[in-house]
Amino acid sequence: MALSSMTGFARSAGTSGAYAWAWELKSVNGKGLDIRLRLPIGWDAVDAPVRARAAARLVRGNVNATLTVTREGLQPVVRVNDSVLEAVLATLDELSKRVNDAEPPRLDGILAIKGVVEVVEADEREEDRQAAEQAAIKGFEQALAGLHEMRRHEGDALAVVLGDRLKEIAALAARAESTPGRKPEAIRQKLAEQVKALLEASSRFDADRLHQEAILIATKNDVREELDRLNAHVAQARRLIGEGGAIGRKLDFLAQEFNRESNTLCAKANDVELTNIGLELKSVVEQFREQIQNLE
Repeated sequence: MALSSMTGFARSAGTSGAYAWAWELKSVNGKGLDIRLRLPIGWDAVDAPVRARAAARLVRGNVNATLTVTREGLQPVVRVNDSVLEAVLATLDELSKRVNDAEPPRLDGILAIKGVVEVVEADEREEDRQAAEQAAIKGFEQALAGLHEMRRHEGDALAVVLGDRLKEIAALAARAESTPGRKPEAIRQKLAEQVKALLEASSRFDADRLHQEAILIATKNDVREELDRLNAHVAQARRLIGEGGAIGRKLDFLAQEFNRESNTLCAKANDVELTNIGLELKSVVEQFREQIQNLE
């Protein structure tokens, strides 16, 4: 299973009878799956179906979906408002009785009175509206497929980048393993110098206390455990990337573990080279973590 990014864009459009619809989907990073719909007034019937379809295809990301709908190719309908017309005629009849020599009203004059004649769109048939809603839902599926494909394409690119960062982490761990400060003779020399400093600071150290202090110093200088864990984390991250799927949260946890080990490595470093490796490691781990934030 391939990786998926959380960023993408897709659009689909179509017609159903007199209706023309268009979907526009935008997806960005998010902690969970947040679907925000913008629908025309009266099109709430498509809300639940498209949310269910999005939840079935996507795991994480903030998704903004906008639907626009227009009715095209309809002949306007001219209607006479009977109540307004009757009121106008009654008023004209009353005025004709009160005004001498008044000319009889003309039809065009009556029709020109505001409200007598209304020009409206053709009535919307329920079956046409339902067909248009179903077409819009299918159109959302098309847009969703395009969005999913774009996110998968971005995920493939991220897999390459993450693989490169893991190679760098493994290489830095190998360099740390082979630094002169990691050699037994170097550790013994450092330990001898620190024990000598302790003896010079106080002549009251007993043998048992000195032995304990020597063990603590040796433990502090040993980064074997940190290097083993780094290599184990690299292997686990590679396995997760190879398996694919929605692994963003798991890799984010591993990035925290990488950061923890690199911090400890810097704290335990007993020479300049190992310190520099630890700092490089922290930088690469941060790059790894930043890229993970884009993964589903």
